[in-house]
Amino acid sequence: MIRALYNWTLRLAQHPRAIWALAFVAFIESSVFPIPPDILMIPMIIAAPRRAFLIAAVATVSSVLGGLFGYWIGAVVFESVGQPVLAFYGKEAYFDEFATNYNAWGAWAVLIAGVTPFPYKVITILSGSTGLNLGVFLVASFFARGLRFFLVAALLWKFGAPIRDFIERRLGLMFTLAMALLIGGFYAVKFL
Repeated sequence: MIRALYNWTLRLAQHPRAIWALAFVAFIESSVFPIPPDILMIPMIIAAPRRAFLIAAVATVSSVLGGLFGYWIGAVVFESVGQPVLAFYGKEAYFDEFATNYNAWGAWAVLIAGVTPFPYKVITILSGSTGLNLGVFLVASFFARGLRFFLVAALLWKFGAPIRDFIERRLGLMFTLAMALLIGGFYAVKFL
């Protein structure tokens, strides 16, 4: 099923209205869809590098709007919709364990999930279900998703197709390492 969704997403990148498809995929990926919008962005930017930052902006805004939908799922319909989504991704136990202290660290959770391979949709639903401050959620989401999508766009704009393999295979790892270093730095400053 995931391979079929992946192939469908790649075909959308070739459609004349691909920018609208990107907006749709970025929106639903932030709340329920398993395929990240990067899969659409990469071929779109390689095909039209001059539109790289427009494509990143569309992905960012649509992703944050989708994040608001995920937040709504968590806040309003968590029992009937949110829990099945979390169950699909195998994050039910994670949710129960993490919800207790979530709001104290919620901005960091949104930031980390927004730029790393961790499913952002889990954090959007969690944010709504725990009542994370909406302003904090929005600022962290715009920063994280913007950082992720604009970095991909900048790399493709600058280096083109040769950087594609790096982005598809290693960018998630690079973001994860960068977040670990950032958190480690804050920890070191605070406690050492």
